This record gives sequence, structure tokens and C-alpha cells, in this order.
Amino acid sequence: MIVDFHSHTCESDGTLSPQELADFMDERGVDVFSISDHDTLAAYGAFTPRGTARVVVGIEINTTYRENEVHVLGYGITPDHPQMCAMIERNIAERRKRIDTMISRLQRAGYSITFEDVAREAGVAKALGRPHVGKALVRAGMAPDLEWVFRNLLRGGKPGYVPSKHVTPQEAIETISRAGGVAVLAHPGRLKDRAIINELAECGLHGLEVFYPRHDGSDIAAFRAFANRHGLVMTAGSDFHDIRYHAHGVGMVVDDADIAPFLDLVL
Repeated sequence: MIVDFHSHTCESDGTLSPQELADFMDERGVDVFSISDHDTLAAYGAFTPRGTARVVVGIEINTTYRENEVHVLGYGITPDHPQMCAMIERNIAERRKRIDTMISRLQRAGYSITFEDVAREAGVAKALGRPHVGKALVRAGMAPDLEWVFRNLLRGGKPGYVPSKHVTPQEAIETISRAGGVAVLAHPGRLKDRAIINELAECGLHGLEVFYPRHDGSDIAAFRAFANRHGLVMTAGSDFHDIRYHAHGVGMVVDDADIAPFLDLVL
């Protein structure tokens, strides 16, 4: 089966519109997919799936915990649930504060971009992020490409770096559950502190994104074993944002048996 439960549109930090991404899923033969934009559900209602593809409502909540950026995916949620809406608005407000601070630090370092420059790159997206800052710098001719920006300006210890300050993963898991959804830890292999996975498994986490482009064979084996031990479902996602930086495109081939427990919860 070809599935993809982790992808992004221009409603957050991707480049395709919701309909363009849905069309790309169809082109790649994806059977079931989610659009999981950061801290927004705005893509839903803005696309029509092609062919026989099934859609699971999804979102990626950015959280912060013990100096780790921890991303929690929520599936099958009620979009207008009051607690979910409040959490999204809180994260969006924190994103704006972070971007303002980032711009101030970059200006002091000699990079004269403005909030308006960043907002222009974000377009319709309310969930502002570092890619929008990076694109503004590139467009202004102050950097050659996004990779250079992240390497030299926007990561830890660099002039424009500002740590995230979002809700905690525990709050995200609780809110997703209250909104009738399934909470899944995104790309666990990217965590600096993998002990966090054990903590979240004891706080109501439902699943792990076991199948992910940057997970190697040993990662997949370890996360599969962990999911089995803790009774967690397994998911798969490409984390697609832009074909220029995600050459693998969309869609992950997985065994039906691996993904069936998750589909039983959300379809």
C-alpha cells in the first residue's frame, strides 16, 4: 500500500497549494493520505482528492520540551474543537513573537529584512517559520539559498537563531485526544533526546511515525519494536514540503499489516 500521513502545503511552510499537493498524491498513486500542516488545518476544505484516494484529517503541532523540538501529529480530529483551536492560536502567536525576535537579531547582524518581507514569503500561511525568513533573505539577495541560511544564520549559535517556545508535547497529546484524534510522534529519529519517547508513551501517545525518509533500517527496527512493546500504532510519512528539497516526492510504500491498526483508528 502507498500512504503518506505527513506532508505540507503553502498554508504552513510548504510550496504547493492544497489542491496541487492532493494532485501530486494522485500522480504518485497514494492510496490514503493526510495534509499535516504546522499548527493549522486551513488546507481542509481547500482541495478535492483525485481518483479513489482516501483522506485522513491531519495536523502537525509544534511543541517544545527539554530543549527539544518535538512534533506531534494529530489525526482524525474535530477541526473546530475549542481546545484544539485555542492551542493552535497559542502556537501561532508564539511563532509571531519568535519571528519578530529573529528579524531583530538578523538586523543587528547586518541583514536588513523586515517583517513585511517575511510575511510576503509566507503568503496565506499564518504559521510563520524559519523557512519564510530564509526565503526573504534569499529573495533580498543576502543569501544564496535556504541551505546556506539555515547553516549560517538560523541554527543554534548563529546570529538569527531563536529557540522555539511552543506548547508541550504532553499538552498536544491531551488536546488531540480530547478533540477525538489520534496522537502520533513525528520523526522520532530526529529527537536529540530519545528518552522523551518513553515519557510520551506513558502520557497517552497513540503512535509513532516509524516509516520516514531519514530513518535507516536500524531506526525502523528500533521504533517498530518500541511500538509493539507499548501497543502503539505505526504510521508513515514523507514530510514533503518542496520537490527541490524533497526529491523523493510523496508517498511511502508500507506493508498493509503495518499500517492497518492505524487505519482502523482513523477510517
